Amino acid sequence: MEKFFLIITVCTIIMISPGVSKLTRTPIVVVEIFLGLFAGYLGLLYDDETLKLVAKFGFVYLMFLAGLEINLKLVKIIKATLAINVILYFIFLYTISGLVCWIFNLGVTYFVALPIFSLGMIMMLIKEYGKDEPWLNLALSIGVVGEVISILALTLFSGWIEYGFNIQFFLSLLTIFSVIVVSILGLRISYILFWWFPEFKNFLIPDSHNDRYNQDIRFSISSLLILVAIMLVLKIDVVLGAFTAGLFFKMFFNQKHELLEKIESFGFGFFVPIFFIYTGSTVKLDMITFDILKHAIFIMCAIIIIRLISSYLSFYKYLKFKQTTLFALSDSMPLTFMVAIAMLSFNYGLISQSEYFSFIIASMIDGLFLMIFIRKLYKIFDTKTKIV
Repeated sequence: MEKFFLIITVCTIIMISPGVSKLTRTPIVVVEIFLGLFAGYLGLLYDDETLKLVAKFGFVYLMFLAGLEINLKLVKIIKATLAINVILYFIFLYTISGLVCWIFNLGVTYFVALPIFSLGMIMMLIKEYGKDEPWLNLALSIGVVGEVISILALTLFSGWIEYGFNIQFFLSLLTIFSVIVVSILGLRISYILFWWFPEFKNFLIPDSHNDRYNQDIRFSISSLLILVAIMLVLKIDVVLGAFTAGLFFKMFFNQKHELLEKIESFGFGFFVPIFFIYTGSTVKLDMITFDILKHAIFIMCAIIIIRLISSYLSFYKYLKFKQTTLFALSDSMPLTFMVAIAMLSFNYGLISQSEYFSFIIASMIDGLFLMIFIRKLYKIFDTKTKIV
C-alpha cells in the first residue's frame, strides 16, 4: 500500500507541476523540487529504492538530452575563436576556488565541489528559453567541457578517498581517459562509416513513414542503456555514457526531427521531473538548523561569486556585461555533482553531517534561487547581443 501512495504522489506532482508553474510564474524545475520537498516533509515521499532508481535514470536521461542539445556549429566557433578564453575560464575557476578554500580554511571537499559543473539545470534553462540564446549556447558548450572535467575530478576524488595514491587509483584514472579517447574515436569512426554507407543510417533508423515498429525509439533508448551499462561495468560515472549517446544522435541523426521531439517529450515530460521531485524529497526540513542554513548560503555565494569573477575575466570582451552575467549564473547550478561529492565525502568522514546537509541545501537553494533570478534578469536585460 505504501508503494501505491508513493506512485500516486509522484504522478500527481508530475501532472500538476505545469499548472502550478504557469499559475505562480515560476520555472517548472523549481516547482518540481519544491513540491518534492513538501511531499517528503509530509511523509508522502520517502527513501525508496525503486524511486531512487527511476530518479537516477531521469538524471541519466537528462544527460542524454544534453548531448542532443549541443550546438555543434557553436562548438566549432568556440574552438576557433574562444579556445584560449575557455582554458583561462577553467584556470580562473580552480585558482579562485583554491584561494577561497585557503582563506576560509576549507577542506579538499570544498576545492572539488565549488568549481564543479553539472549540465542538468542548464538543460532546464534551454527548455525554458530555447536554443537561440548566445549566453545559454555558450553555457551548454562550455558546460560540456566542465562536465567532463567534473567527471574526471569526481573520479580522482573518489579514487583518492577509496584507494589512496596506489595502483588502483591510477588504474581508475587510466580507465576514464581510455573511455574518453575511445568515445572520440567511436564518433569519428561512425562519421566515416555513415559517410561511406549512408544507407546504413536509414537501416538503423528508417524514415518515419517506413518505420512501422518504432525502430527509432528502440535504437536510441537501447543505445543509451548499452552505453550506461558499459560505464557501470567500468565503474565510471554513467553521465559520460549518456552524454556520448546523445552526442551520437545529434551528430548523425539531427535531421530526424520527429525522433528528437519524441526523445525530448518523453524525457522532459516524465523521467526528468521524477529526478527533480526526488531531489527535493531528500532534504529533511526538520533537521535544518540556522548554522546549517548559514553555511549553505556561504557555499551558494561562493559558487556564484567564483563563476562571476571567472566569467568576467574570461568572456566579458565577447559577451559584455548582460550576457556574461547570465552566462555565469547559468553555470552556477552544479546540483547533481555537488550532491554526489557531498555524499561521497560524508560517507568517508571528510565532512560532518551538518556540512553534508549544508551542501545538499546549498545545491537546492542555489538551483531554486538562480532559476528565478535568471528569469527576472532575462526580462530586464536585452539578450539579443551576439557573440562577437
